[in-house]
Amino acid sequence: MLYAAPAPEQRPTAFGFIVSKAVGNAVTRNLVKRRLREFAALSLKDHPEGLCVVVRALPAAAEADFAGLGRDYRKAFSVAVARLRQGGPAGTAGTEKGSDE
Repeated sequence: MLYAAPAPEQRPTAFGFIVSKAVGNAVTRNLVKRRLREFAALSLKDHPEGLCVVVRALPAAAEADFAGLGRDYRKAFSVAVARLRQGGPAGTAGTEKGSDE
């Protein structure tokens, strides 16, 4: 799941990650977090300011490969940003598969 909200006063974009024990052991959780941080860093190139983003990794993220997790992240991120730009409520996005959005 990915949640996005506008940052106050056009502050730099900030990311937070929630990876619970349901995702796996410490090694698995850290692997998922490292991958998510890489995707977030790539997102900063297009959105360097104005967003607060929280990414919640679901248990299926432990089984997803790098490419699959990246696809899910990019899809969820673009949906959440689009919802914010349309003036709707804070963006929330996820996929049926639930790997990580």
